[in-house]
Amino acid sequence: MTRSLRILYIALFLGILLSLGLWSLGGVFSYIRTPDATLLNGRLAHSAEQHYDAEFPVKRLGTNLWALLDFKVFHEGRPGVVLGKDQWLYTDEEFNPVANGEQNEKDNFALVEGVRDALKKQNVKLILAIIPAKTRLYPEHIGNEAPASQHTDLYQQFHASARQADILAPDLLAPLQQAKNAGPVFLRTDTHWTPMGAEVAAQQLSDTISKKTPLTTAPLHYVTEALPSEPYKGDLTTFLPLDPLFSNLLPKPDDLSQRTTRQASEVAKSAPGSSDPTGGDALFSDATVPVALVGTSYSANPHWNFLGALQQAIGADVVNYAENGHGPILPMLKYLQSDALKNSPPQVVIWEFPERYLPMANDLSDFDPKWITQLKTSEATNDHLALNANE
Repeated sequence: MTRSLRILYIALFLGILLSLGLWSLGGVFSYIRTPDATLLNGRLAHSAEQHYDAEFPVKRLGTNLWALLDFKVFHEGRPGVVLGKDQWLYTDEEFNPVANGEQNEKDNFALVEGVRDALKKQNVKLILAIIPAKTRLYPEHIGNEAPASQHTDLYQQFHASARQADILAPDLLAPLQQAKNAGPVFLRTDTHWTPMGAEVAAQQLSDTISKKTPLTTAPLHYVTEALPSEPYKGDLTTFLPLDPLFSNLLPKPDDLSQRTTRQASEVAKSAPGSSDPTGGDALFSDATVPVALVGTSYSANPHWNFLGALQQAIGADVVNYAENGHGPILPMLKYLQSDALKNSPPQVVIWEFPERYLPMANDLSDFDPKWITQLKTSEATNDHLALNANE
């Protein structure tokens, strides 16, 4: 290398370092200290470090480039997502086999039976809303990677176990399959269903309640309004860290048409001069809780309006105890120990339970192990043991 080339090389290298340094200053100047972050408690340094790490442009550049390589060359994303065809994304939880899955299924279903028995002691009827996997509803967009054999018959097996345990569990798969001809029932870039899919499931659950365990409370009337459609980046796009340099390569956002549901009397009050379409139902309705909803983000996230869809379909108040990010079992165990169930037991509990969670292990360390063991020992098991003892 000649002297001129060496000088040019050094100048370019220093220029790049200087440019990256100046670029990085933006992350420093954009930091805003929170009142609880001080030097004395150590939170100031920690929060500043976290902020700068998130805003550090070199790290973002490296992340984007690596994600681009995975996406374009290997047709992959970060662990957590499986890329399908036609810009469809799936959670890898519906593809990967679960370690000790068979034993986990037995343990988890034993808890389901325990929940049934615990609610029965409170004269509460359990309805299990088993949510079919997105791969089961939209197999035509999966692509080259197929779900593990462990998931093949999971939905049918779950239903068969529920029938054997005398637990109401209406089939949601068939009506969702039929409804998808009229519009999307699951989001293309998200794990969850659409408001339309939530309405289909709500109507099926309402039919089951009216036929199998009718409510004794006076009916209420609800009105659902559709909001303007807006672009929605699904949760699965977070496993494709292509922002901000290669955002144009990301799958096109979904068109999400959110819905909002209100009691008809509230709608009437907001319209001056209008009469109350409920005929006074809300004023004289039973103060007891007719229905409780427990489950996952399919129920907890207001984007899907599953709560509102249930209220309108059932014609009754529904109290929501679902939680985001904790699966279906932990929120139910919390509900069983809650004052809400103890003091105001509903007539019906709808337990929204995505099928893919059945073979997954749960961290039950926050609960008394003796109580968990007792819960897993269902009435059927106790009756069987008593019968053997008598023999």
